Amino acid sequence: MLKSVFLKRSMDLVLAIAAFILLLPLFALLACLILARLGRPIIFCQIRPGLAGKPFQIYKFRTMTEARDDEGRLLPDRQRLTPLGEFLRRTSLDELPELYNVIKGDLSLVGPRPLLSRYIPYYSERECLRHTVKPGLTGWAQINGRNYLPWTERLALDVWYVENWSLLLDIRILLKTVAIVVGQEGVSADPDQAESDLDQERREQVVSAAAMGISRE
Repeated sequence: MLKSVFLKRSMDLVLAIAAFILLLPLFALLACLILARLGRPIIFCQIRPGLAGKPFQIYKFRTMTEARDDEGRLLPDRQRLTPLGEFLRRTSLDELPELYNVIKGDLSLVGPRPLLSRYIPYYSERECLRHTVKPGLTGWAQINGRNYLPWTERLALDVWYVENWSLLLDIRILLKTVAIVVGQEGVSADPDQAESDLDQERREQVVSAAAMGISRE
């Protein structure tokens, strides 16, 4: 087991460092475009749960403005997403700074995607297995539907990955990810078409189940 973990980490470091160096000119170009179109900050930072639920700061290229209404509240995502931001999301270029997270050891190249911290209380006991490995830059769910998948199916795919992990599976996922990104398959840049909030969805399910229970009495 320790040998497998060492090999996985070694692969992460070698590939992530190589990609980071090779993509430095692209990083610089995207940073300049974001600075010119959106201003500062160039990088979007957010706390996400990692291995064993330990929080870490994830890095992405910024895709939305900070536009607010008259009362100082942020406008809906759809109104803040710019054409440049939409392009970055559609091509997954907004996620390139996560290579730094891989080099730091917060992420693996392959693993369950790190979701929002507020979702943790809404996982089933089995779904919590997704936090027994490092989250990934890409994963089994990402090559099987990405953000078009229903939450239950997406989380089930994460657990399947945990229970069936191997280096060959990681290599297969990485190769498939490249093909999907190049083909821009299975991901929506439009916030209105992206997945619903897991916490809200499951709260509504509880309320609905409770209402059905009352109606049957």
